[in-house]
Amino acid sequence: MAFDGITTKAVISELQPILIGGKINKIFHPTKDEITLSIYNRENYTLLLSANPDYCRLHLTTHTKPNPQNAPNFCMLLRKYLIGAKIADISTYDLERTVQIKFQCYNELNDLVIRKLFIQIMSRQSNIILTNENNIIIDSLKHFENALPAHPFEFMKISKKSFLNLENVNDFAKLLLNQDLSSALPNAFIGFSKPFVHSVLDELSIDPKNASKQDLEKIYDYTKSLLSNLGTKEIALKIMENDYSIVQKSATNSINAALDEFYYEKEQKSAFLSSRNNLLRIVSSHLKKVYKKLENITEKLQECDSMDIYQKYGELLTANLYQINPHENLAEITVKDYYNNNSPITIPLDQKINIQKNIEKYFKKYNKLKNALVIVTKQKKETENELNYIESIVFSLENAKCMEDIADSYSEISENIVTKKEILKKQKNKICKKKAKENKISLQSVNIDDFTIYIGKNNVQNDYLSLKFASKNDIWFHTQKIHGSHILLQNPENQEIPESIIVACATLAKENSKAKNSSNVPVDYCLAKFVKKSPGAKPGFVIYTHYKTMFVK
Repeated sequence: MAFDGITTKAVISELQPILIGGKINKIFHPTKDEITLSIYNRENYTLLLSANPDYCRLHLTTHTKPNPQNAPNFCMLLRKYLIGAKIADISTYDLERTVQIKFQCYNELNDLVIRKLFIQIMSRQSNIILTNENNIIIDSLKHFENALPAHPFEFMKISKKSFLNLENVNDFAKLLLNQDLSSALPNAFIGFSKPFVHSVLDELSIDPKNASKQDLEKIYDYTKSLLSNLGTKEIALKIMENDYSIVQKSATNSINAALDEFYYEKEQKSAFLSSRNNLLRIVSSHLKKVYKKLENITEKLQECDSMDIYQKYGELLTANLYQINPHENLAEITVKDYYNNNSPITIPLDQKINIQKNIEKYFKKYNKLKNALVIVTKQKKETENELNYIESIVFSLENAKCMEDIADSYSEISENIVTKKEILKKQKNKICKKKAKENKISLQSVNIDDFTIYIGKNNVQNDYLSLKFASKNDIWFHTQKIHGSHILLQNPENQEIPESIIVACATLAKENSKAKNSSNVPVDYCLAKFVKKSPGAKPGFVIYTHYKTMFVK
């Protein structure tokens, strides 16, 4: 993220006129790396201080996060020293990414004292440090070697040049002439990030590898003008793929507001991916166990295939018992096979026991495998159903688009008796858990030629859409024997549906299924009144009759 020195200076320029003189009302610690200060200065503001290695920053925010039930120690310490304090100054040195907020407050003896809060925005070295007026550290969010209590706070030593201290454009040009500007500029000056340099070069249409002295003059003048306009509406935040930069351009939103939205979307996406991947990992682990279980059942069924030969051996030995010496222990015996035109057949025997015991052993094996066949056949069907169900959850998770989709799957998995114990062993995602409790089913819909079509995005939504939301005259679509969304075409007036709408719905069913990249996919459709739920069926699994099938290319 490009929260560089330029961005820091821009944010501070906007904060100074609205926060200086403000009073600290509340302090919260929503996550381990974030502090929020609730400030009143004619109106309420929330200032976010983040020391997160990936999202370190400082700006006003309008997005709230749930706070822990018990405030962490550092939060309690900040409340002790800063609640009721007045902001005397907000500043930053040069274009460095260390911000100083100076507070006026009263100590235990009711004497007016100065406290300082330093926010270091430096990736993994980011920190929030509270000091007294002499810069002696009271405590810090992260106890790095250079941020220990009772030690003096020291600014980071930087060997780069200061752009603000350049006397003229000639000094600027001397440092950069005949160099690749995309790397030379950020390496030469404090606060210049690569995204900022790229945005400047792009704005001025300058080739970084072939920049003339005139080009360097343009960059110098542009940057000088940009820095002089910080805090005005002439500065904007330019989004570049997954990054951003400050540019000189008229803006409707403040830099603080733009940063707030950028990072909020980033964190939401990150939380979504984290929640989805955590659930996928749990479900995939369970899926492997089900596959292994099915493999073992298949092996047992293959073993049951030999039960008829054991019965045959037992019957042939019984039929030929009169020819065999009952006291002789044989390794094998050859008898006539009356099942195969009396052709000779050699039957292996256990030499440790007599012939009668061998007969009993073969019949016992037969009966054991016969009983096992009934049990294992049932187990195979149940396991295949479970496998089919778990695969449907994997499909839903892989195609989830937002936290609400993850929440539906989370609720479904949590209620499943097979996977519940596994989930309880894992660390639950708090965001996902909260969303799961608060989530209400909201169906995705599209309109085609005045017809409304609804799409179920997971098993929970599929059940709700097909069994509760649907009216009897609505038309229901689903890919044949392929995991996918339930599609519902609303038809409240029971009118005749054009063929083009049927094709469009079938296409939607294909596009929202596991076979979306296949061709000639069969899609079944029928009236919603013919879609039913079998007793004890898993979420999302239905039976339907009176259907037609369409093949979608």
